[in-house]
Amino acid sequence: MPTSTRPDLLLPAEPGQRALARELYAQVAQLPIISPHGHVDPTLLAEDQPFPDPSQLLIVPDHYVTRMLLSQGIPPGELGVPSRDGSPVETDGRRIWRRFADHWHLFRGTPSRLWLEQTFTEVFGVHTRLTPGTADEVYDALAARLAEPGFRPRALFERFNIEVLATTESPLDDLGRHAKLAADGWGGPGGRVVTTFRPDNVVDLDFEGWSTSVDRLGEITGEDTGTYPGYLAALRARRAAFIAAGATSSDHGHPTALTLDLGADAATLFDRARRGTAEPGDAEAFRAHMLLEFARMSLDDGLVMQLHPGAVRNHNRWLHARHGRDVGGDIPQVTEYVHALGPLLDAYGNDPRLRVVLYTLDEDTFTRELAPLAGGYAALLLGAPWWFLDSPEVLRRFRESVTETAGFYNTAGFVDDTRAFCSIPVRHDVARRIDAGFLARLVAEHRLPLDEAAETMVDLAYRLPKRVFKFGEES
Repeated sequence: MPTSTRPDLLLPAEPGQRALARELYAQVAQLPIISPHGHVDPTLLAEDQPFPDPSQLLIVPDHYVTRMLLSQGIPPGELGVPSRDGSPVETDGRRIWRRFADHWHLFRGTPSRLWLEQTFTEVFGVHTRLTPGTADEVYDALAARLAEPGFRPRALFERFNIEVLATTESPLDDLGRHAKLAADGWGGPGGRVVTTFRPDNVVDLDFEGWSTSVDRLGEITGEDTGTYPGYLAALRARRAAFIAAGATSSDHGHPTALTLDLGADAATLFDRARRGTAEPGDAEAFRAHMLLEFARMSLDDGLVMQLHPGAVRNHNRWLHARHGRDVGGDIPQVTEYVHALGPLLDAYGNDPRLRVVLYTLDEDTFTRELAPLAGGYAALLLGAPWWFLDSPEVLRRFRESVTETAGFYNTAGFVDDTRAFCSIPVRHDVARRIDAGFLARLVAEHRLPLDEAAETMVDLAYRLPKRVFKFGEES
């Protein structure tokens, strides 16, 4: 969905480079979207029900929005975020929207404002400028759109020109929604909506209810997860089930990038954790060891590994206690890769059969660690700037930081990493515009011919993510 209201959005200001960027952007503006990592609820597309009111769609589930308002003293309950402790929350969508509009100025200069404005105009065709005085007008216009058949999830999926959308599920998920999508011709291997294997809740000893989740894993698979060999067999079985449901990758959201090969000590550590007698450091060691186990499994079953380290989860303890996980209470931390990944890279880093896509929340590591690593190991690729780093400024700095060492072809393409379904096309459009501007500069500086820049644009937007994440014959 190319932007029509601001055709030069994010393109270089210098006239010569802007003209080149327009030409390069035109090469990809209409290309299908490959969305290999995100958190859209597959129920949305499986059931294809009309969206709720604008607040339930655009504000309540968007922790980028709710955390900004919390920083200014507006508690999430006043924005409709469900509570886990029974405290009351606002349920009137219009009241939520008005409160949001009253604080719209907080988002000046942020990617959240950019995404939301583009969603209003390019997805919903609502061009009224949002202010406290126009809150009701914008709300009513959005609500009217949501009542139209063309704004149901599957219709929007078609209009967004999404070729593949990957969701993210736990091994404990029964994948019933993906089965429904497959039955409707939308899912399964080679489908338009595929799942991703995210085992954190059965791997991380610090995860709330870990031992109970491991019990459940055993019930689902029929394996004895009271033993370490049975636990590994259960994980392999669930990976096979995910692959049958269309998965091409796994995702690992560990606090750090540490990898270890514990050998026989892994079973001892697992047994200790199952007895409830885990020692300090066991959780980090077990997570680190399991990354090597998953790499071994990937060599057998072909799943691409995605590693998303660096978030201190639930740093805002009050927020977690009242509203739970994934509501804006996480904070990035310094993350080290060179030594942390050593055991994994020693074992498998030069094996081209393995694909490990690395992400970071620590921008300092792009030049110092990640680009040299991806430029020196066959198994490694760099993921796009993610979460706190998903902004036009960092997307530009990412290309400037990593291209000289890793090139373009040791990167994996853009990921939107979003729960906000309606923002998917505008987020990918932003990334394409930033890449057009970067390549235009290389052309203007006589560092890259225009025809090669145009080919690179298509690769970054479409061919690379399709190949890296094994979507279709180009994989």
